[in-house]
Amino acid sequence: MKILHLLFALLIISCNRPPENGNGTGDGSGIYAEAWITAPTQGILFEKQVTETEFGAAVNADPTIVIDTTVRYQEIDGFGNCLTGGSAILLNRMSPASRAALLQQLFSPEGNGIGISYLRVSIGASDLSDRVFTYSDLAPGETDPLMEKFSLAAEKEDLIPVLKEILAINPALKIMGSPWTAPLWMKTNNASVGGSLKREWFDAYALYFVRYIQAMKAEGITIDAVTVQNEPLYGGNNPSMVMTAADQALFIRQSLGPAFTAAGITTKIIIYDHNADRTDYPLEILNDAVARNYVDGSAFHLYGGSINNLTAVHDAYPTKNLYFTEQWVGGPGDLAGDLKWHVENLIIGATRNWCRNVLEWNLASDPTYDPHTVGGCDRCLGTVTIDGNSVKRNPAWYILAHASKFVRPGSVRVSSTMQGNFPNVAFQTPEGKKVLIVVNTTDTKRNFNVRFRGFNMPLSLNGGAVGTWIW
Repeated sequence: MKILHLLFALLIISCNRPPENGNGTGDGSGIYAEAWITAPTQGILFEKQVTETEFGAAVNADPTIVIDTTVRYQEIDGFGNCLTGGSAILLNRMSPASRAALLQQLFSPEGNGIGISYLRVSIGASDLSDRVFTYSDLAPGETDPLMEKFSLAAEKEDLIPVLKEILAINPALKIMGSPWTAPLWMKTNNASVGGSLKREWFDAYALYFVRYIQAMKAEGITIDAVTVQNEPLYGGNNPSMVMTAADQALFIRQSLGPAFTAAGITTKIIIYDHNADRTDYPLEILNDAVARNYVDGSAFHLYGGSINNLTAVHDAYPTKNLYFTEQWVGGPGDLAGDLKWHVENLIIGATRNWCRNVLEWNLASDPTYDPHTVGGCDRCLGTVTIDGNSVKRNPAWYILAHASKFVRPGSVRVSSTMQGNFPNVAFQTPEGKKVLIVVNTTDTKRNFNVRFRGFNMPLSLNGGAVGTWIW
């Protein structure tokens, strides 16, 4: 009887096996890959392909990407956006039903969702808030070193309610906080644009971070990490604040690190948060042995420099993590150009250079790129454009989807060989699935292979197209 049961089970497995198809070799590897493609010139927008492809024994002379899951690199925290204050305003103005539907599509990996798993929020206003504010706005001449007047009131209308709805969809979502400026009374110029943090207020500003993390926790929102200052080398945004590497090291060593320790704060401290052309900045801080002890890692943008520069920071301090925390898409957007550049440099480039996350800039804007502060970015295209209850998907939607839906938190980057016209990156998920993301950087359709465990899968991609294969 046991033998009959076994034979019956084998028959069911055989009947349920995906059929051989014209894309596969049909020689019985038993490994089939599901494919999702975005090919802008063909009008294919993140579409699951009808047939699966089987790995087989046949070989050819086309370029071959070799996957080796025994060679493992960094764990992935997630892919996502910066939930700016302006994004929260637009989401909160939608009808409850329309907002709920959109948030499901953005934050759930199920069905037609793209599964965003990481968000960055501003501590106080960013330039994509509707106005400048901090959590310690005082009358001229007033100070509050003990943060007795600290208040999250400015966030309770839009940001916090929206975050709570998102966390109901994905309770494991990681959230990073980044300040664009310290409270103005702490700054050398008492202004929202530029200026620096006065050293006499280092301790007060450290307490500001502590109060922020504690106040968000009281709202049911855990801040997984903070960066010390958004774009510390640029003081021309509104708001903004300049912070030298020497000051950031001193602030962490003398004030922020000890304040977190004293308060029992386990939120990660992440340094720099600026462009890849100045890797000397995070290295200067990491060279400070006391400051380094408090630092989890370094964050980068790519408005300058090469993404490949990041590996030098990893190699210098391999126990410290790397994060990619911001890149904009300029309006009105160009899907073909934006998709190819962002996938090659961020989804592939940042992760191949040790980043644990990849974040596109603003989650949402309206048709006129609002809200933003006076002097803030007036061409920042959201992942979605929200016009009342109407939603338009923009390039960042497709850029993120190719990774965020399948490379879930806890996935690990694994070895995949680079082939000139086919930049790629591979991951193994916590469930053991393999995910390969490839972009064809040429303008014409090209053939290539994927080799895994000695089996070969012949594939092709149209020029400028991106493909994600899962098996």
